[in-house]
Amino acid sequence: MPVTVKDILLLRGVPTLKGSRTIGPDGPWDEDAPSVARLREHGAVFLGKTTTPEFGWKGVTDSPLNGVTRNPHDPSRTAGGSSGGAAAAVARGAGPLALGTDGGGSVRIPAAFCGIFALKPTYGRVPLYPASAFGTLAHVGPMTRDAADAALMLDAIGAPDSRDWSALAPASGSFTDGLAGGVRGLRVAYSPSLGGQVRVDPQVAAAVRRAVERLAGLGAYVEETDPDLTDPVEAFHTLWFAGAARVVQHLPREQRALLDPGLREICGAGARYSALDYLAAVDVRMDLGRRMGAFHDTYDLLVTPALPLTAFEAGVEVPRGSGYRRWTGWTPFTYPFNMTQQPAASVPVGTDTDGLPIGLQLVAARHRDDLVLRAAHALYEAGVTPAGS
Repeated sequence: MPVTVKDILLLRGVPTLKGSRTIGPDGPWDEDAPSVARLREHGAVFLGKTTTPEFGWKGVTDSPLNGVTRNPHDPSRTAGGSSGGAAAAVARGAGPLALGTDGGGSVRIPAAFCGIFALKPTYGRVPLYPASAFGTLAHVGPMTRDAADAALMLDAIGAPDSRDWSALAPASGSFTDGLAGGVRGLRVAYSPSLGGQVRVDPQVAAAVRRAVERLAGLGAYVEETDPDLTDPVEAFHTLWFAGAARVVQHLPREQRALLDPGLREICGAGARYSALDYLAAVDVRMDLGRRMGAFHDTYDLLVTPALPLTAFEAGVEVPRGSGYRRWTGWTPFTYPFNMTQQPAASVPVGTDTDGLPIGLQLVAARHRDDLVLRAAHALYEAGVTPAGS
């Protein structure tokens, strides 16, 4: 089975340069990441590495090393990021399976922009080594044509690895075997804008609503309601920027000059945070996790748009004229669920009038990856996903 690997993850015999000119290609490159090792054991054929922004720092994919990664549906638009090369490869037909990483939406953002499926599993379900400087925000997940392929891939890569001390025990059953359960009787919360906190493009909102109506038609109990969630962006920035500063801490000044200017800027901010600032952000994260845990005592699934917009101009961090300062301005549906470590997926549910894909996000309680995959598969089986995605 042909597979691509995001150039953040180790692939034996191939340089892992992470989109950066600060890493030399000489290696030795003699080790596989845990997810890569599991796929190799299952006979995967590795096509190569896929592009990432430098060290995976932002929600679009361009880097000093590899330039701009573009959207197969419209090359003038971004593929999203940070697993943009992986999403573009699957959407273009360069292998049906891809390994991506997600620290703030990095498999779900490009999946939504490119019209494919991607799952950010529960933290620890897929072991990660070497450990990410972004800590327990960073997940490894499958990026595929549909939920069935992702379930099959998760069955392979979701095995423990002694190199990751935070890895979970093996799943109690096969994710593939659980796909056929459907959504009948599931309690689904539909939050179109997180309680009015997010301005969503009308075409995106309409496509997501149609898909939610289809879930109801398949037997789910759907209620339009919002989680107890205030935007945690400042706490996320503290954790994310501090992690970025740690990534480059070892670099001498002449090498820092080679970094993406945006990355260099957030690293400067991250280096100025104190330990108390970081722990205050952890407190926000823990409280958010508590609130979402309580929310899922009532609801099996939360449905939101994956993103509030479709793919914008390639080569920029934020849409021109948006007023956003950083990529987190246009990804308010994704990064909160890295903070809570919940499983979350992007499912393609249509296109806008320009033919650009629209994604729906499914979120479940921690350890309920099976519910996310079941619901996504039910949407595929019901024909909600556009043909060819």
